[in-house]
Amino acid sequence: MHAGQSVAQEWKSGVEWQEPPLVTPGTTDNAPPSDAIVLFDGRNLDAWENGDKWTIENGVATAKQSAITTRQHFGDIQLHLEWSAPTEIRGEGQGRGNSGCYLLGLYEVQILDSFQNQTYFDGQAGSIYKQTPPLANAMRKPGEWNTYQIIFNTPRFKGNGDVDRPAYVTLIQNGILLLNNFELHGPTSYTEAPHYKPHAETGPISLQFHGDPVRFRNIWLRELKPAVGRRVSAPFNLPLPPKTAEPKAGPHKPADDTKPADSGETPPPPEAKTRPAATNN
Repeated sequence: MHAGQSVAQEWKSGVEWQEPPLVTPGTTDNAPPSDAIVLFDGRNLDAWENGDKWTIENGVATAKQSAITTRQHFGDIQLHLEWSAPTEIRGEGQGRGNSGCYLLGLYEVQILDSFQNQTYFDGQAGSIYKQTPPLANAMRKPGEWNTYQIIFNTPRFKGNGDVDRPAYVTLIQNGILLLNNFELHGPTSYTEAPHYKPHAETGPISLQFHGDPVRFRNIWLRELKPAVGRRVSAPFNLPLPPKTAEPKAGPHKPADDTKPADSGETPPPPEAKTRPAATNN
């Protein structure tokens, strides 16, 4: 090694990580995986308060009379739900196919028939209501099914009530990213600017009834837990072992049936056969 030449090193974090849990995927991308909590599988709404107010037919729940709210409370989650605006178009703007998914019962991801339906942009499907419009309008036609995949991280508060970490939400609708880790400004409100007030780290999920028979199916979630590790040392660099020199190839020996390589020289002509000179008799 020459003077001043650095030794190749591998950086180590000094953290000993636990093995991630094994999760078996569902039979399709929309089917619940093995660690999912199923909230509606098409049979009943027992997991929801006021579930008896809605109707269920052919595996589909239709919004009626009031909102429904999960009996169980959740924190950080991956939420999957499928919904459909009414096939029969009635009303316009916010009066057409309106519902909403409330995370912790406080933060609304808007559900609305936004297919060729003008309204304010921070109130259309995929928006955080009154806080941000979605990155795109990914609506399918009325009567067709839309899929929401929501990643939600709850806010954290300090002991004095100040925000330690705001809430964040990512939303994918029909395979299209609409909210990219958006930082929420506080709970949803129609009458005042959003602002945080201390609350628990867990809460229910609510599906709104806003007067329209919006339909839902296949609702499940996964509770998200951070990776677990234990620091065993400060970060350090580990020298890599020197590379082993590759053995040099020996001289090439042509096989018996191969001809020697052409030297590039013109071979001498074959020896001429001489005939005796002609004689005159």
